[in-house]
Amino acid sequence: MRREKYLSIRDNVNGFSFANLGLFTGFASSIVNAVYSLCLLGIFKVFFNEEIASAAVGIYAAVYAFFAVIIGLFSAEILHWFTKTRLLYVSMAALGACYSMMSFSVHPMTFITLDYVTNFALTIIGFLLPLFMSDFSKNVGMERLNARFHLWGDVGGLVAPMFAMTVVNFFGGNYRMPLLAAGMIYFSGLLFFKHFGIVQQDKKLKRVNIQKTLRILHMSAISFFKKAGMLRAYIVNFGFYALRSMRLLYVPIVVIENGFSNDVLGAVLSVGVLPYVITNLFIGKYIKKYGPRFWLTCGFASFAIFSILATFISGPVLLFVFVLWQISGALMESSHDLLFFNSMPKSEQSKYYGFFRTSVNFPSVIAPVLGTICIALFGSTSAVWIITAVMSVLSTIVLWSHNI
Repeated sequence: MRREKYLSIRDNVNGFSFANLGLFTGFASSIVNAVYSLCLLGIFKVFFNEEIASAAVGIYAAVYAFFAVIIGLFSAEILHWFTKTRLLYVSMAALGACYSMMSFSVHPMTFITLDYVTNFALTIIGFLLPLFMSDFSKNVGMERLNARFHLWGDVGGLVAPMFAMTVVNFFGGNYRMPLLAAGMIYFSGLLFFKHFGIVQQDKKLKRVNIQKTLRILHMSAISFFKKAGMLRAYIVNFGFYALRSMRLLYVPIVVIENGFSNDVLGAVLSVGVLPYVITNLFIGKYIKKYGPRFWLTCGFASFAIFSILATFISGPVLLFVFVLWQISGALMESSHDLLFFNSMPKSEQSKYYGFFRTSVNFPSVIAPVLGTICIALFGSTSAVWIITAVMSVLSTIVLWSHNI
């Protein structure tokens, strides 16, 4: 870590301190994820019938994710203008304010406008926290810090869906009200981060030259993929987040469409977090022992199997599959981005991580579009699991390819 970046910081702050922020971000994001697609579905049902509304959710999610990709592309440039500390402060505050206002928003365009502000803030936080952990990792290593970050996130996510559905039922089926709780949690995370006492020298704002910025982005992209292993790291990370995007977007819709109640949905989402909590208690040291490729292979292969099952079954057995295939995600959660961190020199991580993070948001552009096509072709939301099965197989092939 280049200590000159930080003018002051509390002595007891280390990489685990930033990993502990996962409790706040995980709890809040799990609340949002539990109701987000249902909030969108409610908006689009005002204008379309149920089948078209489900497809519209996928299209909206794709456009939304494309906006995040653009932000990710410019993230390295944003770090030239503002310090990481200031960016994290502003982003956490924006999430707290916007989610609170979204819970009371009744006009669709107001909700969507606030949603795009949260998109910007979430993208910024997504690439800042791993960089902070890397800066302060010292001899601990990103494997353990990643495991701690995701463990806390999953502990928060364990109770969040049930909590969200309890709030929904209390407010007479209003899927937006849990967003208020998410906003309060982000404000709490902001106070926790403020306690670190981090001070950085503010950067002097420079006039933006769009042509120069685009040229730098183009050269950075070329340089990134020329580095050994980075194409593989990008595609594998893409595959992980594509599966995650499809699961978060369509599992709540499929559960409700199969006639199950909000309480059942909350239980499925909450119990589904248990494999993540249990796995992250021990997987940090085993990733170091066996390597991330082993765990990624296990995760992708099992996800393909469960996806095939979910395509053809229904009823209570489908709920069991939705819970069981969370094991697949848990095996990959702490290792999906290690192909980047283990291969990229720390001195260059800030330069390239923003571009690498487009592999987090870009899948959310492609995957919902493919899901929408499947729904249109087969007339069933469950058809989207065909896409996740194919993506899992292709990701495994790339993972073991020696030419990428």
